[in-house]
Amino acid sequence: MATQPVRFDPSVETIADDEAETLASLKDSFREILDTTSKDYGHAVRAVHAKAHGIVRGMFTVAEGLPPVLAQGIFATPGTHDAILRISTNAGDILDDSVSLPRGVALKILDVEGSRLPGAENATTQDFIMVNGPAFAAPDAKAFSKNLKLLSKTTDRLDGLKKAMSATLRVVESALEAVGTESATLKTMGGAKPVHPLGETYFSQTPFRYGAYIAKFALFPVAPELTRLTGDIVDITARPDALREVVREELIEHGGTWELRVQLNTDLETMPIEDASAEWDQAQSPFVTVGKLTVEPQVSWENGASEMTEDSLSFSVWHGVTDHQPLGGINRARKETYELSADFRGSFNGCPIHEPSRMSDIA
Repeated sequence: MATQPVRFDPSVETIADDEAETLASLKDSFREILDTTSKDYGHAVRAVHAKAHGIVRGMFTVAEGLPPVLAQGIFATPGTHDAILRISTNAGDILDDSVSLPRGVALKILDVEGSRLPGAENATTQDFIMVNGPAFAAPDAKAFSKNLKLLSKTTDRLDGLKKAMSATLRVVESALEAVGTESATLKTMGGAKPVHPLGETYFSQTPFRYGAYIAKFALFPVAPELTRLTGDIVDITARPDALREVVREELIEHGGTWELRVQLNTDLETMPIEDASAEWDQAQSPFVTVGKLTVEPQVSWENGASEMTEDSLSFSVWHGVTDHQPLGGINRARKETYELSADFRGSFNGCPIHEPSRMSDIA
């Protein structure tokens, strides 16, 4: 690394004057989504990334021999931890997979050491939430709030229209990609290609403190059984749970291995903290491996049992240690909105959600 990484300082964040109002608007949208879906389903699901395509148990290994600039936070001490990986789609309602949306993963690493973030003092977990695109669809919380307000009005409605719109948007997005461009907005609205979730690379999109520095995270598939699926298009015709099916088939037979990598911030001008829609140049600062997730062959979804696991878990970028503090307006807005979603689910379903301290705590 020829270029020195930027050192973390609280001044790298800029809090907008109307951030409290934006947060209130976001929470209103979350409540509307949660109220709508819980009434329709008779059961509360997440306000975002509601549909899981698989939940698996694995082992996360912090790499040995990391240089000091990378041996930061939970990555300062080599070792192995139990971990949970959840694979999902970003909508707040349970949609037919023919409505093709960005894929997401949530990684929960258990039994980590370090000073805790506000609200996470009684836990020992570290969560990472990532999506299969390097940049967030909105630059800041205010723009995200406007987008979510529109989406909240269509939650769990007009399913047939969503399917038709998704098919149309996929054609438009493919045309854009054919000429060397793409649209995060179109993908978020249903124009994402129906790619196999296990072949995708997932990005935190937003920045985080990385001990003394600042970084973004990404989860890269590295096992040959996974990389051969990169770009693979799943047949979603008349298969409402196609993604759940293909993930289950692959993980039963092969399991999987991923690398968690970090991209250090080397220039606050070209790698902004408050613009989540800005992709950080990988040529300027490449992703570097700091850990490995290994998942042995297992059943990733079992009707009945997996729903219980779903109800017992929540994921948030604010579940973690101070050394990996979420940065930027999008991340600041996530704290209270994700807490609202988890609290609503726990109350509505009569199943309070607690952070696990060991694998046996998970249903």
